[in-house]
Amino acid sequence: MKVCDAMTTNVQLCTPQDSIRDAAEAMATLNIGLLPVAENDRLVGMISDRDIATRGIAMGRGPDAPVRDVMTADVKYCFEDQDIDEVTRNMTDIQVRRLPVLTRNKRLVGIIALGDIAVSKPGDGAATALHGISRPGGQHAGAVTG
Repeated sequence: MKVCDAMTTNVQLCTPQDSIRDAAEAMATLNIGLLPVAENDRLVGMISDRDIATRGIAMGRGPDAPVRDVMTADVKYCFEDQDIDEVTRNMTDIQVRRLPVLTRNKRLVGIIALGDIAVSKPGDGAATALHGISRPGGQHAGAVTG
């Protein structure tokens, strides 16, 4: 099964110029915690509710600060024609629960999440991935220093 068979294609975007308030409002309306950031039809970053909290509010940025100030620019992604099992293993390795999906020409066409994989490919693939993604000490594990 390919990523394009399981991904979500209806993706809300924001731009680097949008305010973090706009991004937060879109997340609240859609009940999601992550938005792709696009500019000139290209994916340039991702912004999460955690980015807004830790790079925005915690760093003293107000709600009118631009998304570019808090977004994650180093975006991990997959391609629409990749095999689901390969992408699931990659998600485990880099410890993420969702990835933007691009065409080979680097155009954003969707997002694939563990939930999409679980629904479209019954079995233990999503559970195995979640176990690996949730292990301590990964890319998204944060250490609080004082």
